[in-house]
Amino acid sequence: MAATTPAPLTARALLLDMDGTLVNSDAVVERCWRRWADRQGLDGDEVLKVVHGRQGYATMAVLLPDRPMEQNHADNRVMLAEETADLDGVVPVAGAPAFMDAIAGLPHALVTSADATLAAARMGAAGLRMPETRITAECVGASKPDPEGFLKGAAELGFTPAECVVFEDSEAGIQAGRAAGMRIVGVGPRAAAFAPDLYVPDLTRLRVEAGADGTITLTALP
Repeated sequence: MAATTPAPLTARALLLDMDGTLVNSDAVVERCWRRWADRQGLDGDEVLKVVHGRQGYATMAVLLPDRPMEQNHADNRVMLAEETADLDGVVPVAGAPAFMDAIAGLPHALVTSADATLAAARMGAAGLRMPETRITAECVGASKPDPEGFLKGAAELGFTPAECVVFEDSEAGIQAGRAAGMRIVGVGPRAAAFAPDLYVPDLTRLRVEAGADGTITLTALP
């Protein structure tokens, strides 16, 4: 039996994760987190299974549940500085430049677990336009998978959660979008396992159409 074509999603605003969704920073993430894992005596492969999508301190809390949170925040500050200084191999996800051009006139926001400095560094290294509306680590009290960031992004754009579609690559990010009451476009190999409402292997496989009534139609291409 032939595979069915997934139905398009319609939205009025788009909320965009950065790492793994717009920017491929996996090389940097792996380098920095393997160094941290070595310092903690942890297995780097196991650490890399849980780092994506969360703020650093939240990942550390999952991996070292008995460690004081102050130490996680201190290590996270070091990690952010290391990641911001290391841009080797940071590139756009395939199709991201054209996608950002296509949505330039549409309501959208960046919602990332990176802080503002790291977000600017990575978007710049990837040659991508920074959205005017952005929710970075400093804007929230809780990391993904908590929905706070996505809910703030929707509120700043002036839309209800039901009117928003989230673009995410990670389990924590998809959980956050769902908890916010939003539909999900999953981007990239990590997202495929978590049943997003629409899945694309990269952004070259997505068509964006803006309607005269303000609706945005998102269609996965074969």
